[in-house]
Amino acid sequence: QGQLVESGGGLVQPGGSLRLSCAASGFTFSRYAMSWYRQAPGKERELVTTISSAGGTTSYADSVKGRFTISRDNAKSLMYLQMNSLKPEDTAVYYCKAGSAWPVYWGQGTQVTVSS
Repeated sequence: QGQLVESGGGLVQPGGSLRLSCAASGFTFSRYAMSWYRQAPGKERELVTTISSAGGTTSYADSVKGRFTISRDNAKSLMYLQMNSLKPEDTAVYYCKAGSAWPVYWGQGTQVTVSS
C-alpha cells in the first residue's frame, strides 16, 4: 500500500520562504507523476504544480508561477516544493499526490500559514 508523508509546513511572514517535502513509500516512486495540491479554508482543493515521473517536465498554476519550484529525487523517493515570496493567499493545507489514474495516493497534508 502506497504512503505519502508531507513535512516542512509552518508559519511564515509574507515574502518569506518554505520548503515542503513529500516522502513516498510502498510503491515504485520513479514510475509516478507527482503533484502538489492545496486547500484553503472554505475553498476547493486546487492543483498547484505537477512533475513528470523522470522530473523533466513540470507545470504550475498561474498563481504560483515564478515563485514555487517543484523537484524530485527518485533515488530517495522524495518530492519537494520550494515556495518563495509567499503571500497570505498561499495559506492552505498542502497535499502531495502520486499518480493521475488508479492507483492514486494522497498524503495527510501539511499546514502552511503566511501571516505577519
